[in-house]
Amino acid sequence: MDRGFNDVSRQCERDGRTALKMVRIGLCILFAFSVLAFGTVEVWSQSLLEIAAGMLFFLWAIIVSRDSKGTIYWNPLIWPILSILAIGSLQLLFGGTPYRYLTRLELLRFGAYLIIFFLSVQVFRERLDLKKLAWFLIFLCFGVSLFGIIQHFTSEGSLYWLRPLKVGDPFGPYVNRNHFAGFVELTLPIGLAMLVFRGVPRDVYPLVGLLSIVPAGALILSGSRGGIVSFAFEIAVLWLLARVKQASERPQFVGVGIVALAALALIAWLGAGRAIERFSTIHIGEVTVDRRVSMFRGAAHLFEDHPIVGVGLGSLVAAYPRYETVYDGKLVDHVHDDYIEMIAETGLLGGICGLTFLWILFRLAKSCYAAEQGHFSRALRAGAVTGLCGMLLHSFVDFNLHIPSNALLFLLLAHLATSPPLASEAVVTRRRVRARERDMLASE
Repeated sequence: MDRGFNDVSRQCERDGRTALKMVRIGLCILFAFSVLAFGTVEVWSQSLLEIAAGMLFFLWAIIVSRDSKGTIYWNPLIWPILSILAIGSLQLLFGGTPYRYLTRLELLRFGAYLIIFFLSVQVFRERLDLKKLAWFLIFLCFGVSLFGIIQHFTSEGSLYWLRPLKVGDPFGPYVNRNHFAGFVELTLPIGLAMLVFRGVPRDVYPLVGLLSIVPAGALILSGSRGGIVSFAFEIAVLWLLARVKQASERPQFVGVGIVALAALALIAWLGAGRAIERFSTIHIGEVTVDRRVSMFRGAAHLFEDHPIVGVGLGSLVAAYPRYETVYDGKLVDHVHDDYIEMIAETGLLGGICGLTFLWILFRLAKSCYAAEQGHFSRALRAGAVTGLCGMLLHSFVDFNLHIPSNALLFLLLAHLATSPPLASEAVVTRRRVRARERDMLASE
């Protein structure tokens, strides 16, 4: 009877592992879909993202309810996200938003972000799963970047060669080249950190290098000023992270140097003149520096009139025209600064939530990075921190965190930066051998 019960128990465990694997695959599909669907900036793609997030959460809830040994993991970063949802809900409840429909949409979007972040915390924790996730991000970065380069030279001003754009400066699947640059900023550091911190076996160094060269070249080719400056800042962050290690463990930057030189050679081969022209000129429909300053001032005036809870989550587009300082006949849906836009929409309360998120993020990331761990674990953590720092810098001059695909990748990196450190594989192997020896001695 006990044997039959054990067989049933093992079968339930296998079924649970299979179901969790489905959740992991579903999350990876969502990350890829959010990027490929124009960054998920349209209603149809946002709706699919929210529905899929709900379905994955429902599947995970069924798994946990059927597993008596199941564990629910908690990341403190969830608290600030919940607080933003609470602020938006209060704005709806007490009429603190000029456009209730937009606030509802933003709440649904933040709800999907929360679900996907929560599920990522639950299912991406083991070494094998994290290795697969790292390779997924590296290949996603390479694939989207290669597609962007090909589309750049074969299709003028259209997405997927089928959808022409009257407004915008597309690169890859993104309507705005700056948001493509944000995508590369978030994903490329994973591959670079694997080279710097020896997170992969030596025999796959050339492959990781190749998969990193193309995204670096695509970022430069996109001509995004904020993206290129942020990428340079990421290299500096990666160097600082390497400097804090002891001399015996200190990583080498030879791989990154080779990637940088190869990326420049790729740009020279593809056409350096065109890349320089794209970087140095203002294109039709692009926001100038003066326009960015005027939008910042308008958002600041909006915050001054609504200092506590803001004008309403997601409602800046409806409230901004009254505070326009330089009118040019164009609709302002974002002010090209994630920080001022956040406090304009959610006030001081939202600003406190944002600062709390960053404080928790870097406090946990620092302690996790300093802990004893294997090369892969440190490389993954360093790549995540580097990507987060680059995006936080870029957010001063753009609204990448208001693009759902980039916001989801940002939250995924936040989880990777704060997840529990993993011991080296050699240590794990020794522990397994000792455990087997103890079991053999006990059986004798």
